[in-house]
Amino acid sequence: GSNLPAARYDLSGTRAALLLSVIHGRPGAQHDVEALGTLCQALSFKTTLRTDPTAQAFQEELAQFRECLDAHRTPVSCALVALMAHGGPQGQLLGADGREVWPEALVQELSRCRALCGCPKIFLLQACRGGHRDAGVGPAGLPWFRRWLRASPTTPSHADVLQIYADAQGCVAYRDETGSDFIQTLVEVFRADPGREVLELLTEVCRGRGRALGRGRRKASLEIRSSLRRRLCLQA
Repeated sequence: GSNLPAARYDLSGTRAALLLSVIHGRPGAQHDVEALGTLCQALSFKTTLRTDPTAQAFQEELAQFRECLDAHRTPVSCALVALMAHGGPQGQLLGADGREVWPEALVQELSRCRALCGCPKIFLLQACRGGHRDAGVGPAGLPWFRRWLRASPTTPSHADVLQIYADAQGCVAYRDETGSDFIQTLVEVFRADPGREVLELLTEVCRGRGRALGRGRRKASLEIRSSLRRRLCLQA
């Protein structure tokens, strides 16, 4: 009927989270990992954490995560993948070995998961740019990723995917020893009102970041792309 679009995803099955974070050379990254891990635990996600993955390990961990979910004996209802690393000028992530991995390949890997067919798949991507990178490249330095974000999904496999991409411009200004604005604000907002619809919570995160970024010393952008077809509430 007319209330179909407002229907919620059934999250009664297993929830699984995969956190992949490059810690080396990213002060405060450990705090982000801990905060996200605690949030996932509070939201009943079975969480796997890997730190300092190489570019190849990013891909391998996603493949292993997908295989584990497909082999799961009971229904799986939701997956959350957090990818945190230094980034390149075109939206790529850099593994601990400095080699590049493309977020699109990682999203596609999980989109092939049979167990997650019709289930929400959440990707949090944080690419910190600056430090040894050219800090003069502004948000326009992400043309490939932005084109992809704005393009309509071309294959049904991308359905039910929510991507939140934070591009941190300049490591030192944007992430200190207490963690990053993006992850810390997200955790704070989600923990304060976990029963709200996820896209509404992300709007609050954007507002919070707007306040944090309004002091003139930081420069960042947050992009959200959703092909979710129902309301997503992580806590009843």
